[in-house]
Amino acid sequence: MRTLKDQFREEIETRRARRSRAERDRAAAALAEWIYSCPFRLEYDVTVAAYVPVGSEPGSTSMLDALVDRGVAVLVPVVPAGGPAPLDWAPYTGPESLAPGRWDLLEPTTDRLGITAIRAASVIFVPALAVDKTGVRLGRGAGYYDRTLHGLSADLVGVVYDDEVVDSLPSGDHDVPVRWTLTPADGFRELT
Repeated sequence: MRTLKDQFREEIETRRARRSRAERDRAAAALAEWIYSCPFRLEYDVTVAAYVPVGSEPGSTSMLDALVDRGVAVLVPVVPAGGPAPLDWAPYTGPESLAPGRWDLLEPTTDRLGITAIRAASVIFVPALAVDKTGVRLGRGAGYYDRTLHGLSADLVGVVYDDEVVDSLPSGDHDVPVRWTLTPADGFRELT
């Protein structure tokens, strides 16, 4: 039986698939540019966690490169073997440090740091299909990020296209809300 979350996921993924390559490229460039006016302290002694966008997800490695350019340590996820579990993490040092991993997701080839490495991050950029105005984040449904983010004190930033910040989304007890959104046109927005 399809849930309301499943219906939202299908609608958003269909809309994303219809975005032209040029539109996705413009959005990715804008997201990378917003990193230079980020409201968070991004300096040499800061660790940031992010993700490597795939398919029609917003962003590109340019956003990761902008973080590296800011001088922060950047961690990106490695999907563990087996069923849904907390993500493993490894340093991002540039696009050349990525290779296809599980499900052909681009993952770092650098040494894995373990699932607890995420605790060093003060800001975490999280992929989402949508985020509502209270911070409820709609992911792909497997729960890898919710398992990873539970109990962390970092600033969580849901990265979505502008039309994916919505009034309301269904949520469950296991869902970890985000406090910020990052969109191509509006940049960083703190949620209430």
